[in-house]
Amino acid sequence: MAGTFWAFVPAIIAIVLALITKQVYLSLFAGIFVGAMFVCNGNPIQALGELFTVMADKLGGNATILVFLVMLGILVVLMTKSGGSKAYGDWASSKIKSRKGALAATAGLGCLIFVDDYFNCLTVGSVMRPVTDKFKVSRSKLAYLIDSTAAPICIIAPISSWAAAVSGELEGDGLVVFIKTIPLNLYAILTIAMVAVVCFTKFDLFKMRRNEITAVNTGDLHAGETDLPVEETADVKISEHGKVAYLVVPILVLIATCVGAMIYVGYFYDWDLGKLGTVPQSENVIEAISNCDAGLSLSIGSTLTVIFTLIYYACAKVISFKEMMESIPQGFKSMVPAILILTFAWTLSGIMGAKGGELDARAFVEAHLTADSMVHGLFPVVFFLVAAGVSFATGTSWGTFGILIPIAVSILGTEANAITLLTVSACLAGAVYGDHVSPISDTTILASSGAQCNHVDHVRTQLPYASIVAGVCALGYLITGFIATKASYGVTIVSALGIGGILLAAIIVGVMFYHKKKGIDKQIVVDMPNE
Repeated sequence: MAGTFWAFVPAIIAIVLALITKQVYLSLFAGIFVGAMFVCNGNPIQALGELFTVMADKLGGNATILVFLVMLGILVVLMTKSGGSKAYGDWASSKIKSRKGALAATAGLGCLIFVDDYFNCLTVGSVMRPVTDKFKVSRSKLAYLIDSTAAPICIIAPISSWAAAVSGELEGDGLVVFIKTIPLNLYAILTIAMVAVVCFTKFDLFKMRRNEITAVNTGDLHAGETDLPVEETADVKISEHGKVAYLVVPILVLIATCVGAMIYVGYFYDWDLGKLGTVPQSENVIEAISNCDAGLSLSIGSTLTVIFTLIYYACAKVISFKEMMESIPQGFKSMVPAILILTFAWTLSGIMGAKGGELDARAFVEAHLTADSMVHGLFPVVFFLVAAGVSFATGTSWGTFGILIPIAVSILGTEANAITLLTVSACLAGAVYGDHVSPISDTTILASSGAQCNHVDHVRTQLPYASIVAGVCALGYLITGFIATKASYGVTIVSALGIGGILLAAIIVGVMFYHKKKGIDKQIVVDMPNE
């Protein structure tokens, strides 16, 4: 079964079961076990052994990401106990006078935190939840805004963990090539445009609209969903002397230490040895960021921030030493649901062989994409669709980059001409879309956790928005692909953005006209605070 379509069956089982049962843990485990049974020719005992062997390997390889998540959980609990989160929420509520303002502030903060999508999801959620709650914004909409300003922002930010990951898959000066793909990444750019539309209009679709009506009319921000992430900060004792600085200062330190750690690690990290060394490996800051190990950098940065915050609060006499120490297990427990789902998602990807091995999904993709299989003008749209499918099934956009970018470069050549850059951009765009809507994606999981939203509800409500953008992208890459075979890089950019922008605007205007005609746009107006 290795190297065949059967490699994707475990992911299909996990995703379908998750959508039907809404039980993410059971669904993921079922998919993993089925995949392990394929690998072990139906022997259940061997399958369990294979399952836990792959899981142990994945946990070891992603240990730094887990450390980062735990440190963020601890930091959130500390900021809550200090009263900083409440003080910021009160301050923001006094400054933000409308529901649109709350939505725009959430999206704006998401766009500002472009260093890493994990950091983005958890930070934006913890900071903005009190504000959006005041204006009765459903948690599913908050999760959508968080998710849509995480990966889509990181993939078009020259300085981010994603830029480093993509640059590592490109030959030559990878960062320069990556920067050239940014204006051609239709999915990321148009997703940001869609976020702006959602913030400033009543563009609410299907279940998202029903959730918003429920939230505004009844105050139930979860729209009846009960299977929610555990919020360890709900019952903690909050200081009555909280200040905005108790939240803002640690967040600024976190940004500074994470960026600084990325530069430091990239400067000294030796990929051949797989660890930090003493001999410089980079010549400048840009190269250092490209060479860094993102997980290691974020774990170092977050650990330093927690240490700083403990000292800062101790000096300010905000909370007692005992309360600080109690925050450590509380922060860890707050991240257990996300860590458990991530562990299962990583194991599923490992069983499938997203990067080779086991069921070897990578070999299947490589075998079916060749230079003789289609005309070059079709490559952008085909790579976009394949990347979306692989990323959705495996839950990893980075793994998808690793599969498809080398194939695209080997087929079209290493010269950074318009068609090659457009195809690489399509790979990135499709991978982000698949990651964006996949129930087993780590970023999707963390967005649900950051918003304290039911995970499956977040996936269901986000899908229509992301899929509209993806449909526009597919058509845009189809048309622009043939233009890029004969046009310059500049003409290709103008064509792609022009076609994508016009198509998306036409769809949005058409849907809003239909909503107005049917009176749908007037449903979410009852008890709207200060609108």
